[in-house]
Amino acid sequence: MTDTQTLDEAAVHAYLTENLPGYTGPMEVTKFQGGQSNPTFMLKTPSHSYVLRRKPPGVLLKSAHAVDREFRVQKALHGTDVPVSKMHLLCEDDSVIGSMFYIMDHVAGRNFNEPAMPDLSNGDRGKITSEMNRVLAALHTVDINAVGLTDYGPEGNYFERQVGRWSKQYRASETTKIPAMDQLMDALVGERPEDDGQRTLVHGDYRLDNMIFDANTTDCRAILDWELSTIGHPFADLAAVIMQWQLPAGSEGRGMGGLDRAALGLPSDEDFIAEYCQRRGLKGIDHFGYYLAFTFFRMAAIIQGVLKRALDGNASNPERAMKVGAFVPVFAQHGLDALKRG
Repeated sequence: MTDTQTLDEAAVHAYLTENLPGYTGPMEVTKFQGGQSNPTFMLKTPSHSYVLRRKPPGVLLKSAHAVDREFRVQKALHGTDVPVSKMHLLCEDDSVIGSMFYIMDHVAGRNFNEPAMPDLSNGDRGKITSEMNRVLAALHTVDINAVGLTDYGPEGNYFERQVGRWSKQYRASETTKIPAMDQLMDALVGERPEDDGQRTLVHGDYRLDNMIFDANTTDCRAILDWELSTIGHPFADLAAVIMQWQLPAGSEGRGMGGLDRAALGLPSDEDFIAEYCQRRGLKGIDHFGYYLAFTFFRMAAIIQGVLKRALDGNASNPERAMKVGAFVPVFAQHGLDALKRG
C-alpha cells in the first residue's frame, strides 16, 4: 500500500530552508483529512503557517492530480476579485518527497461542510450564499488574457471535450458495469446544446466546502482545490452548485434536499441562478438541465476514480473513499433525471 498519510518532514524542511525566503523551523506537520485527490498538509512554524499540497505517490491516471495547474491558476488570480491563497513554491522534482508539490499560505477562517450551514443565523446563511454567488460571477468575468491564462485550456466546445475526457477517465477506473452511467454518457453526447461562445475560467469543483470565509464576517477569503480548473464554459460551475444542493441534507450528502430553504434564509435554485445572471448581465439560461446532468456525470466519474484508488491502495482517505465510491450509480441516475426534466 502506498503511504499518503505521512510526509518526509526532514526533506521538506531542508527544501524550504534552501528555497523559501523567510522560512525558519521548527516545523509542525498535520495532515488535512478533507479531500480525496491530492494529500494536503499544514506546515506550522513559530512565525508562519503554510500548506503543502502534493500529488499522491504511485501510478496515477493520465492528467489527474494536476498540482502544477493548481499552482499556476492561483498564482495568476492573486490580486484579482477572486480570493485565493498566496502561492510560494512549486517543486516539480519528484526526488524531494516522492511526488510534485507546492507551498502556499495557510488562510485562516471558517469552512462550511454543509450548504445549509446549520450553526448560522438565517441572515448569515443568506449573506454567505450571496457571497458565493458574487465570487462565482467574479471568477467568470476574469480577463484570462490579462492574467496570463489564455492557453490554460484548449479552444472548442467545452462540454464536448469534457464529456470525452471524463468518459475515458471513467472507463480507466471502472470496477463494475453501471447501466445508468452508460446511458448518461451516451445522452450527453447526443443531446449536447449548440455552443454559445462563452469561454471563461472555470473552477471545475465550485462548492461551499471548497471556500474559506472570514472568521468574523461573511466575506470569502479563498477558494480552494483548483485541480479541475480550465478555460471552459461558466455554466458548468453554476450547475455544480445546484447539483450539490439537490443531494440529501446532512454531513454525508452535504446537500439541501428536502429542506425548507425559505425558512432557513436560503435561496431557491431559481433565485440563485437569477442572481448570477443579473451579476453577469445575462437574460437567462437555456438547456440548464443538460448542464446539470453534465455535473452529475462528471462527479460520478470523479468518485469512481476515488473508489479505484481506494481499491488500489493509494487513496488519501481510504475509509471515506470506499463510502464515496458507493454513490456512483446514484449520481448517474440524478444526471439522467436532470436531462429528462430539461
